[in-house]
Amino acid sequence: MALVVSGCAVDPPPPPKPPKPAPAPKESRLTLTPTTFAALPGWTEDNPAQALGAFRRSCDRFRPQPSERVLDNLGAAKDIARLGLAGRIADWRPICEAAARLVAPDPDTARAFFEAWLVPYLAADNGNSQGLFTGYYEAELRGARKKGGKYRVPIYAPPRDLVAVDLGRFKGDWKGSRINGRVENGRLVPYHTRGEIENGALDGKADPLLWVDDPMDAFILHIQGSGRVVMEDGSVERIGFAERNGHPYRSIGRVLIKRGELTRHGASMQAIRRWIDANPQKSAGLMAENPSYIFFRRLKGDEGPLGAQGVALTAGRSLAVDHRFVPYGVPLWLETTWPNTPDRPLRRLMVAQDTGGAIKGPVRGDFFWGHGREAAAQAGRMKQKGRYWLLLPRGIAGWDMRQAVRQGGT
Repeated sequence: MALVVSGCAVDPPPPPKPPKPAPAPKESRLTLTPTTFAALPGWTEDNPAQALGAFRRSCDRFRPQPSERVLDNLGAAKDIARLGLAGRIADWRPICEAAARLVAPDPDTARAFFEAWLVPYLAADNGNSQGLFTGYYEAELRGARKKGGKYRVPIYAPPRDLVAVDLGRFKGDWKGSRINGRVENGRLVPYHTRGEIENGALDGKADPLLWVDDPMDAFILHIQGSGRVVMEDGSVERIGFAERNGHPYRSIGRVLIKRGELTRHGASMQAIRRWIDANPQKSAGLMAENPSYIFFRRLKGDEGPLGAQGVALTAGRSLAVDHRFVPYGVPLWLETTWPNTPDRPLRRLMVAQDTGGAIKGPVRGDFFWGHGREAAAQAGRMKQKGRYWLLLPRGIAGWDMRQAVRQGGT
């Protein structure tokens, strides 16, 4: 019997092979491929004269800068500046001077101007030219200068204990990087999160600029970065970004998707607001899932809100970009579609003039729609695939197309 049993024994199955490690995500990498204006889809159908005003505002930022300064020293990260991707101020100065001489040009004249001075380059990330394009707008809120009645949500100026650290002053490799925090027992520590601020962490440390009547409106203001506040007497206060608490932005739409409250295709700003209106007791907890918090300052004048380049934004012509890859002030040809209308092309000349915490990657943009109800509706629905071409000066001095590569990183 023992012989029979041993003869019929079955070898145990081999141990399972360990799973293959997931491939490391590719590092973001910008490449540029030169092309012609004739190859740009819809180029002759746009009115580029409408983008000239935005471009001239960027030129105002270039004009006082030293001629040898590379364009990205006005705001972008160290690696682009070293490559000189967009050239030097000297390369842009004659273009800006020519733009200033154009007086009320018709579409054909404006188009000829851009064609004469610039060359389009298709932007791609590791060879993929498709990217994501969302929208933002200048929020409109209702407010008062003093707390009382329905006006109980503060809009804060930067706190007195907030410390902004330019890391480039400590180490050359950190140029262009910064952190925000506060000093506690002689050490720099992270600043308070949104949830901590909502629970009173700023008491006695920051002054409210004004008070508004809707927590969700205030939250949207933090996302958009600027807004118009209609006061009780009918006057309008314009406020814009001043500082942030330094914590990363987290989308509450993604939180609701993960919880199963919203679908990926239905997570528009309008849908998020409907969820909050239907779940008022859960709204504070949901908004605290985004630890980022923005502090504001009053803006002067009647022009659009200020973008990260320091110029007033132009509705429908200013684009927020990841400035680690795309320098401020560069014109771009955008090809995408209208929000919720994938068969309606949206192709127009834009200018890179802003950035945002959620705008990450070589081919990523946030379309500025302006202010008002229609702008809010379009921005809230926009989540489109698309691509863009950077328009760079002809014959950039000392620039080699082989250098037109930007590796991602800090």
